[in-house]
Amino acid sequence: MTEAPNTPETSEPEIRLERRGHLGHLILNRPKAINALTANMVSLIGEALDAWEHDDGVATVLLSGAGERGLCAGGDIVALYRDAGNGGRESADFWAEEYELNARISSYPKPYVALMDGIVLGGGVGVSAHARHRVVTERTKVGMPETGIGFVPDIGGTYLLSRAPGELGTHAALTAGTMTGADALLLGLADVYVDSSRLGELSAELEHRQADEVLQDFAQEAPEPSLAAAREWIDECFAYDDVETIIDALLRSESGDANAAAAVVLTKSPSALKVTLQSLRRARDLPDLRSVLEQEYRVSLHALTAPDFAEGVRAQVIDKDRSPQWMPATLAEVRQGDVDSYFAPLDGRPDLWEHRKAHGTNDTVTSNDKAIRNDNAISSDELISQEQR
Repeated sequence: MTEAPNTPETSEPEIRLERRGHLGHLILNRPKAINALTANMVSLIGEALDAWEHDDGVATVLLSGAGERGLCAGGDIVALYRDAGNGGRESADFWAEEYELNARISSYPKPYVALMDGIVLGGGVGVSAHARHRVVTERTKVGMPETGIGFVPDIGGTYLLSRAPGELGTHAALTAGTMTGADALLLGLADVYVDSSRLGELSAELEHRQADEVLQDFAQEAPEPSLAAAREWIDECFAYDDVETIIDALLRSESGDANAAAAVVLTKSPSALKVTLQSLRRARDLPDLRSVLEQEYRVSLHALTAPDFAEGVRAQVIDKDRSPQWMPATLAEVRQGDVDSYFAPLDGRPDLWEHRKAHGTNDTVTSNDKAIRNDNAISSDELISQEQR
């Protein structure tokens, strides 16, 4: 077994790399933070994928998370919040490398199996839901919680959600809720359902057998997805291209669940809601993941320095009063020109793939390592726990 270097703050490596038989096993190893991603971890995952792609002894790559709570709870929100006050340079570098990793995973030439057991939020979706083989369990909780902190779905999330059946992806993005493993299958975010008690056995089989065969043998029938019964009102109400009309349709629906969804959506940042909906609609028309990631990079950097992100993190994480004062406070006050500005070219910054070309495709982020490498970091899971979704 080989391990990534230790960090200054802990004797435990952030990434454990194991070679067993023909399997290369990536283990996210920050269990106290539900394996929230750091800049260092993103770099190390990329380096491991580089090495194993050219290693004839590795037939399959497996991704899992240490601890009992989940695969990955996203990134360190507070580190991004602090960097926003300094102009967002380190966040730009971090996201550029993270988004390139998301694209790399989607086209990795060897079978890449992601065990999406437990909590899988934000950046955790990025390192798993773009994989060739995505395994969910009865413990899975998948979500993109960004609108609750005045931010927008990224890491290819708008690519995935814009291509979900009907309007399920729009519902997921605007409500910022979590979904079960069965629901993730319904949305196309996962492929295989396996009971969590069998994941150890599945991993062992991957050491000496082809991934397709192993997953076929272990696949179980998933429970009925809870969202299946809601498809009618979700597809009807979330089909509109402006948030106000969606809210109106939800409130007029005869479904109590639709009425409740309206109440949930109205707690989110009005600006983030409008930008998120436009991101989804634009993503539908973009040809591939790389194009969507380029759009998300622009939107994310604009959102980072917008007032609602700072206010959302303050209310949910810093002061924990759970009462964000959004600005603008209502959907009606959000101007279309302000929404469009999130999609404009970055002022004084290169776009995503220009940034990666300028910095090299395998550069290691160092300046941000310490800022986003603390087991007490606040991840997306802190936000999910505040609401019943």
